[in-house]
Amino acid sequence: MEKEDLTLFRDMARRAFEQEIEPHFERWEDEHMTPRELWNTFGAAGLLAPDVSEEYGGAGTTPHVTLALMEELSRLGYGGIATGYSIHSNIVVPYVARHGTEEQKQQWLPKMVSGEVVGALAMTEPGAGSDVQGIRTTAVKDGDEWVLNGSKIFITNGIHADLVIVAALTEPGKGAKGTSLFLVDTSLPGLDRNPIRKIGQHTSDTAGLFFQDMRLPANALLGELNKGFIIMMDELPRERLGIAAQAIAAAEGALDATVEYVKERKAFGQTIGAFQNTRFKLADVRTQIALNRALYEQCADEYSRGELTADKAAMLKLAATEMQCSTIDDCLQLFGGYGYTVEYPISRFYTDARIQRIYGGSSEIMRELIARTMLGR
Repeated sequence: MEKEDLTLFRDMARRAFEQEIEPHFERWEDEHMTPRELWNTFGAAGLLAPDVSEEYGGAGTTPHVTLALMEELSRLGYGGIATGYSIHSNIVVPYVARHGTEEQKQQWLPKMVSGEVVGALAMTEPGAGSDVQGIRTTAVKDGDEWVLNGSKIFITNGIHADLVIVAALTEPGKGAKGTSLFLVDTSLPGLDRNPIRKIGQHTSDTAGLFFQDMRLPANALLGELNKGFIIMMDELPRERLGIAAQAIAAAEGALDATVEYVKERKAFGQTIGAFQNTRFKLADVRTQIALNRALYEQCADEYSRGELTADKAAMLKLAATEMQCSTIDDCLQLFGGYGYTVEYPISRFYTDARIQRIYGGSSEIMRELIARTMLGR
């Protein structure tokens, strides 16, 4: 996509987000939930999964557009909504588009583009986070159906989700080689959901999911039997690219707010922005953001060409999220005590950022993946 076209898409999205989200955002934050109708609003505006091909209702853009929409949500300080949007448009939709059968794509993609269906991804369990090989949820074949039992935790969009991609053991004892993925229609009986309250990203609905003797049709299997782990590993680079997009744009939004604040706030007879400490801090923050954005844009181009490697995506995710947390911390410091109040959006940038170093693979796991690539083990 041409740079001018992408800029137009960004501008359109920003206006839509400011119109549809800003008047209600504080209330949604207080309620720890966004209304389900917001997804339908996004869909009607053409803002969901734009890189889905036109035959399934999308705009057929490059992934850059989906990432740009996530950036705009993050830059505006809507971190929780950005995460929910990412799970739906940047993760679940590509799983279905890249690995689903024609029947599955026809069934789910148009509804995900319109907002009629909200997507979630359920890999994490109480005893298996970054170690997806340790999952215990099972799917047992029974005639023409699968019987799903188990639990998942920290599932973004878990409350609103109409479709959940669930990782389950189909050959117990084989770990990764016995794991499969299923497209779970949440209207089927056998599912309980419990909301999880978090210190940040309050507008990202997060839940624990519990499956008890949930019967799935044979065509719920996504991809080949026992190939679920391979599919998950194949999709992780895009997930980590998206997290980096959120990290960099949120840092940019926090910096913009900080620059405006230090130009107005006065101390000792001058604006805070006149102090050398403030100026040097802001210069460092801007430099760190610029360095990470350069790597991010390189990785986004590589992904669009099918060239982004797992280790490079891990480096990007590690660098961008660590940068996000450190630079926003520096920004909050410049607000003084006001930065620690909910009255100023910088506090939300701060609390929304912390989870970024954990989900999608923790910083520690990213370091291990990078080192393993270098050392061969």
